[in-house]
Amino acid sequence: MTLTDPATSALPRRVHSAGFAGAALPAGQHLLPQGRPESRQLPRRSPVDTRVAVPVLDITIPVFNEEARLEQNLRQLHRHLTDSFPHTFRITVADNSSSDNTLRIAERLARELPELMVVRFQQRGRGNALRQVWLSSPSPVLAYMEADLSTDLSALAPLLAPLLSGHSDLAIGTRLARTSHVTRSPQRRFISRSYNSLLQAVLGARFSDAQCGFKAVRADVAHRLLPYTKDDGWFFDTELLVIAERCGLRVHEVPVDWTDDPTSSVDVVRTALADLRGMARLTRDLGRGSVPFTQLRQEIGRTPPAPQAGIPKSVLRALAWTSVYAVVFLLVRGFLDPLTANLIALVFTSGATGLRFQGPLTLFLTLLLSSATLALLPVITTPDRWLEGAVLAGASLAAQIGRSMVGQKRLAPDVA
Repeated sequence: MTLTDPATSALPRRVHSAGFAGAALPAGQHLLPQGRPESRQLPRRSPVDTRVAVPVLDITIPVFNEEARLEQNLRQLHRHLTDSFPHTFRITVADNSSSDNTLRIAERLARELPELMVVRFQQRGRGNALRQVWLSSPSPVLAYMEADLSTDLSALAPLLAPLLSGHSDLAIGTRLARTSHVTRSPQRRFISRSYNSLLQAVLGARFSDAQCGFKAVRADVAHRLLPYTKDDGWFFDTELLVIAERCGLRVHEVPVDWTDDPTSSVDVVRTALADLRGMARLTRDLGRGSVPFTQLRQEIGRTPPAPQAGIPKSVLRALAWTSVYAVVFLLVRGFLDPLTANLIALVFTSGATGLRFQGPLTLFLTLLLSSATLALLPVITTPDRWLEGAVLAGASLAAQIGRSMVGQKRLAPDVA
């Protein structure tokens, strides 16, 4: 079966009855007549009813020009689910206007395998495809994975179990856990760790791996959150997870065995820049109150509301300290070599301001990273002192990220 949307990429929406138990009241009824906060039982999730007439699980596979490996991987996934998943399932292939034989291969397999459905979108973008398929799916558990099956399928059962039982609301694979086994290039490892550390510092994220293409969510939760997501591309995952955490939902993480596809056509640098733009946009949207977190927490959250407006103080301190450090460097750089100017700026800033960090580790990391980058910069280009100052500021922020990664004091999460 193939569904094609010629214009807006919108499929018919399904409305799930929320599997919540507790005393959640309609919006606006959050206070007692006396004005005191209402005492209520926090919502809990009921186990998924696996006796429903619709498929219990709907796994979406977003594809774009995947003719070389699509048939083999779809058959492998279908065989794994048939052999190991004890409930009904559906595999939805979401084709993003492929220009090769991807659609024809998927349609041929759909005629052979009754659990396979194909949807074609004119508007490209993984986020758009997932949002539309999930909003229209009748299944109580929704998931997605990449077409290359980079994640070992043995992680699928532990990904789905906490959602089926009602223990968790979302489940994600993580390549950054100590027990994960990952085969990927050093460049991709560095970009992934830096991006997730930046999420923790700027947005207060507590999940470890936003970009792993191996996720699942309960449909009753997804249908409440998806209308507030805006990104149609790779940042969709991050946006959904950040909103979910700030609504007090429980995110379960599963260490995965991951093997990067060496033939992947994903532009890592372009995707990273798009993610950074998405992070900046989401930060602005959250600051403007575009998502009604208080209402959503009261209705579906597992943790009591703990409002904390504005940017975390630890982030402000980090930015202020870095600004002073960079300004001092630019002032003394005019008559000193870059390495000497860097050392003097670091010593002066740490000793003369009240913006000190706890412990010497951050200062040591800052000195190490900034000195190394300043020494390497002339090899790459002909720098002026403004470029050196920018590199210095980046090294300072990277040192603070590094401190959080090695277990020092983590920047406080910003909970809306």
